[in-house]
Amino acid sequence: MIKALQTAATGLEAQQNNITRISNDLANANTDGYKRTRTEFQELMYHTVKEPGGALGAGTQSPVGIQIGTGVKVGAAHKIHEPGGARMTYNPYDLMIDGRGFFPVQMPNGQVGYSRGGAFHRDAQGRLQLTNGAQLIPQIIIPSNSLNVTINNGGEIKISLPNNGEIIAGQIQLVAFPNEEGLTTDGEGIYKPSLASGAPVQAIPGEDGMGLIQQGAIEGSNVNIANSMVEMISTQRQYEMNAKMLSTAGQMWKDVTDAKP
Repeated sequence: MIKALQTAATGLEAQQNNITRISNDLANANTDGYKRTRTEFQELMYHTVKEPGGALGAGTQSPVGIQIGTGVKVGAAHKIHEPGGARMTYNPYDLMIDGRGFFPVQMPNGQVGYSRGGAFHRDAQGRLQLTNGAQLIPQIIIPSNSLNVTINNGGEIKISLPNNGEIIAGQIQLVAFPNEEGLTTDGEGIYKPSLASGAPVQAIPGEDGMGLIQQGAIEGSNVNIANSMVEMISTQRQYEMNAKMLSTAGQMWKDVTDAKP
């Protein structure tokens, strides 16, 4: 009976973690560049009462065994890097990656991070940066007297200056990883590499499998609200079933102990 209580408790904890993940996805349904998370469950170790194939007698073996499960655990919770929908803003500094890749940025603490959010702004020196202060790498400066800023699909930035015509201000670089699911999430749409993600590979947009740059657009969240709502209802029902199992096992244990002389 105690095993049933422990098993049901692991089910409650697992579904609690799952509902936390779903609530975070729904909370970020309108967050630019946000990637939904997937939770993977794993069985806990089994208690083997009788080994399959064990000897039953001379020359006779058991065709099956007795193994009792001990519950479930969360085996992994990782980002699904599917592209989000495009949101047109027509702001010249809003950039969307159409395909594979991340924007490399330098954080205010000096560390390098990687982002899919492309809502860039000019700071007082004309440098392109995100709202959290992360500056685009390599550093690109847009002069205050620029008349027009054009960024083509290959990431080449051209600006028009008074009396100077059109000049090239810089080249955007993108970074990809062998295993994007191995990236660690640092908050504010910033990812950091890990041993699982592999080393970053840098290339120009449109080359070596990198995506293209779309100016005047931002990648939205890839959360599907309808699917998340279905997951939420399913998770709630599973939680309720595990809670009922916990209550039933507790009542059965109480009946057994009350029946003892």
